[in-house]
Amino acid sequence: MKKTKASKIDIRIKNEEKNSGGKRGNSKSGANKKSTAIRSADKGAANAKSKNKKRARARRKKPVVVIGVIRKYEKGFGFIEIREDRERLFKDGDNRDIFVAGKDMKDAMDGDAVSAELLPRHLWRGTRPEARVRKIVTRCTTEVAGTFYEEGSFSFVRPEGPKKRGDIFISARNTNGAEDGDMVVCKILMYPMDGQRAEGEITEIIARKGEPGGDIRTIVRAHGFAEKFPAEVENQANAIRARIPKIKEGERKDLREKMTVTIDGEYSKDFDDAVSVEILPNGSYLLGVHIADVSHYVEEGTPLDREALKRGTSIYPVNQVVPMLPEKLSNNICSLRPNRDRFTLTVDMEITKSGEIVNYDIYESVIKSKERLVYSAVSKIIEGDLVKYEEIHPHLYRTIMNMRDLAALLAKKREERGSINFDLPEAEIEIDETGAAVNVKRAERGIAHNIIEEFMLAANETVAEHFNFMQVPFVYRVHEKPDTAKLEELRRFLYGFGINLKANADSVHPQILAVILKEVKGKPYENAVSTAMLRTMQRAEYDTECLGHFGLSLKYYCHFTSPIRRYPDLIIHRIIKETLHGYPSSERLKELTKKVRIAADMSSVNERKAIEVERDAESLKKTEYMERHVGEIFEGTVSSIKSFGMYVELPNTIRGLVKIESLENDDYSYQEDRQSLIGTHTGDTYSIGRKVTVKVVRADKDTREIDFIIVNTNRLETQRGQTRIIKRKSQ
Repeated sequence: MKKTKASKIDIRIKNEEKNSGGKRGNSKSGANKKSTAIRSADKGAANAKSKNKKRARARRKKPVVVIGVIRKYEKGFGFIEIREDRERLFKDGDNRDIFVAGKDMKDAMDGDAVSAELLPRHLWRGTRPEARVRKIVTRCTTEVAGTFYEEGSFSFVRPEGPKKRGDIFISARNTNGAEDGDMVVCKILMYPMDGQRAEGEITEIIARKGEPGGDIRTIVRAHGFAEKFPAEVENQANAIRARIPKIKEGERKDLREKMTVTIDGEYSKDFDDAVSVEILPNGSYLLGVHIADVSHYVEEGTPLDREALKRGTSIYPVNQVVPMLPEKLSNNICSLRPNRDRFTLTVDMEITKSGEIVNYDIYESVIKSKERLVYSAVSKIIEGDLVKYEEIHPHLYRTIMNMRDLAALLAKKREERGSINFDLPEAEIEIDETGAAVNVKRAERGIAHNIIEEFMLAANETVAEHFNFMQVPFVYRVHEKPDTAKLEELRRFLYGFGINLKANADSVHPQILAVILKEVKGKPYENAVSTAMLRTMQRAEYDTECLGHFGLSLKYYCHFTSPIRRYPDLIIHRIIKETLHGYPSSERLKELTKKVRIAADMSSVNERKAIEVERDAESLKKTEYMERHVGEIFEGTVSSIKSFGMYVELPNTIRGLVKIESLENDDYSYQEDRQSLIGTHTGDTYSIGRKVTVKVVRADKDTREIDFIIVNTNRLETQRGQTRIIKRKSQ
């Protein structure tokens, strides 16, 4: 008789019988135990089989591959920006970029197009999707702007900004006159591979060490923008005559006798728009918005046009300007300077006292601006701060007052339809002759800014609606609804302040969000709520389809009013003028369809890059300013709470981080639902909106980081513009 190896179950049952006296047949408990053991074993075997099947299916399942652009940061990690196919990848509406750990970067440089494998959800560090780079599809970085360093026999370029692309080795034969500390442009000769540094050659010296403005010009070059125009572009601009040609009868409407004015910043030179306001016999307003006819000088397909398309926009980093067009055009020939004849495109709108636009006309014109007004002066005139202005300039005074009244009607109408008004503070940075930041303050925004804003919104909407019904190729300014994931984040954030957001991605209307902003107006956490809501919004972009503007609560919208500094405005000016002289042929329509698609796509990309330039420059100068104030004490407000600490914003808009480990009076824990840091022993709570006193302990220009610590003080005394601690005397 063959002996079979006893199973573990049989052995366990025999042991159980022995323990129960060996009376297997008569033991009810033994039988029950055997039955339970068998059922347990069967269940375990089934579970193991199921797990094996799942593992096998997982092995057979193809990894999800994504294609995008990598953005690399100082500590080595990065994020992949995906422009397309996001809905297929993330059905929950997650709109965040994909995280890539440093070990998974595979020698990718900032800006490279990569193919990456999406990691399984259980390997993510949190809720953000994660991936590992499989291969580099395209090396998009061909040159790098940064600082040239010499260390012994070695030379290298450290790329500008907090993003880390890795130092680039420069051999002695490729320095081309660069010296230690110079700001340079470096061409990549060999890309990083297997942990080895990239190698390059110096092709341009942006600025010598310590040269004023060199740091900001380097930021501009680092983002791919050029300061200088190609020779053929400059030559074309220089060949344009400043004097406008004689106007043929019926070619343009002559508005040179009309009271038109420009209202701009004190240091502005590129005046795109002029306005006029009259009262009609029926009591309605006639608003005229007159925009510089840049397309008359920048003809389609010329070197000027190609360069304008390439740049897409003018950039305004701190105290500098990188224009879309050469200065001869932007600051002179096209600019609506006072008492100069200028070609324009005009939109006349009849607006009732209820704020309704009932009639409009779009046509080519010629104007002569009667006055170059400044925002601050107009605000003072309206507020009555300029004594006897009404007596000295009665006609101009009446025009300004009519503008004020009309703008108020348009603002009320906009509020009624649910337009969102983000009233976030902006910084004004003062730069000295050496290029250093010597003062940072909150920029003033008066009623004059609101007047021009309302008039430009009205013109942009009117033009967009007209040409949408004309069914001609066009470039629209679109702003879609917030996605599901970001809206849910906003809901959780607002809940911490006791605000209930009653909307989802399908039902959300801008008016719901506008009401919340109105409710928090004047409260300590107003700016935090506005900032959180702004981050929830989709990015406004240019498109050839009229998809509406969520933030403005408009069905039709475009950018028409700034052709000197925005390419979409310039190209639609051409289309408007062409359409005014007859509907385009079918062949021309096909041609225009291609051109507006290219213009919309390129302008959207360049706008994002320009915003990054301006933010980087502002961040650099704010950090530079605070380097001079390390050790000093300021009053501020908690603006946001994170698991690693809290950000404190000073009255001048500068923000710094208070790290959680620096809070020495207690052990603090992060309460996300309450947006607070709460002391374990004392119950002391730091919430958004709390007033605090902080000391500057670190400011680093390279990383753009500012660190504060909380200072406990009873009394502050301000002397000679500086704040210092005064301890209370013991009683």
